[in-house]
Amino acid sequence: MLYWITDWLSDWYGAFRVFQYLTLRGIVAVLTALVISFVIGPGVIRRLGRYGQPIREDGPRSHLSKAGTPTMGGLLVLIAVVTTTLLWADLSNRFIWVVLGVTLAFGVIGFVDDYKKLVQGDSRGLSARQKLFWQAVVGFVAALVLYRSAQTPAEWTYIVPFFKDVRFDLGWGYVPLTCLVIVGSSNAVNLTDGLDGLAILPTVLVGGALGVFAYASGNAVFASYLAVPYVPGAGELVTFCGALIGAGLGFLWFNAYPAQVFMGDIGALALGAALGTLAVIVRQEIVLVIMGGVFVMETVSVILQVASYKLTGKRIFRMAPLHHHFELKGWAEPKVIVRFWIITVILVLIGLATLKLR
Repeated sequence: MLYWITDWLSDWYGAFRVFQYLTLRGIVAVLTALVISFVIGPGVIRRLGRYGQPIREDGPRSHLSKAGTPTMGGLLVLIAVVTTTLLWADLSNRFIWVVLGVTLAFGVIGFVDDYKKLVQGDSRGLSARQKLFWQAVVGFVAALVLYRSAQTPAEWTYIVPFFKDVRFDLGWGYVPLTCLVIVGSSNAVNLTDGLDGLAILPTVLVGGALGVFAYASGNAVFASYLAVPYVPGAGELVTFCGALIGAGLGFLWFNAYPAQVFMGDIGALALGAALGTLAVIVRQEIVLVIMGGVFVMETVSVILQVASYKLTGKRIFRMAPLHHHFELKGWAEPKVIVRFWIITVILVLIGLATLKLR
């Protein structure tokens, strides 16, 4: 909206042309989402205060004191991301609407799950089968829209990082792969969201790095120089990534240890799906796995724990997901959080290095 207004005003006063630059709109999007989070955050948290988070009795004893902490705080993130994107993005860009649509749809799935648990008192929430079904439906529709609206073969080509010319034309195989990436990324972030601030900062870091890839992929000169696929229009996603960064940092202000509010499925599922969608648009699925290594480790720990217990009756970890294992080994919660953040910083740098190591 403001993008169009400043474009119109630039005919009258040339200084407004500065808002046509993606880099500036990306920075302004960060600041806008941050301000929105700070302004509405306290009010949102007060209204969520009636929906306190239940705590697992079999979890770390240190978590029992968190019972009653407001949850569904992901609503704050979604408001800031969506509002900021609508303000600063070019709304004629198809990728903006796909990412917003996926983010909101997964947010609705998370909201229904949270609502059933916290408001209706159904501890099961949505069943795993129901949740996965609706996630797959949204992921499939998004994948189909992206495939049918593709303008260049690069948009459905599978890219292998570290190699300049190793790529595969997926054809219709693009659709199931994209659906898998979106659904997998969503659930991986959700599994990681178990400690104060643990999931949100890695989400911000990975989202920011994907913004760099989006900028490069949307610029023909940079894409050619860096040997990344040129995806016309992908650069506009910088504004969405900026909104995600600002909203995430604003949420972290309230979610940092000890948390005033928890994200809930409404936030974790939505943000994870957003990361997956960004990655498939800029054709960096493998890089997402590298940069989101913490999310991957958390997911693999759950898979291994369940498989081991069903097959042998024994557990590999003291508790899954992985962050609980380290807590039960005696690590203080802030230590687990900060160390996982450090790991993410390292992995994101490795992911960004793939821009040149080809």
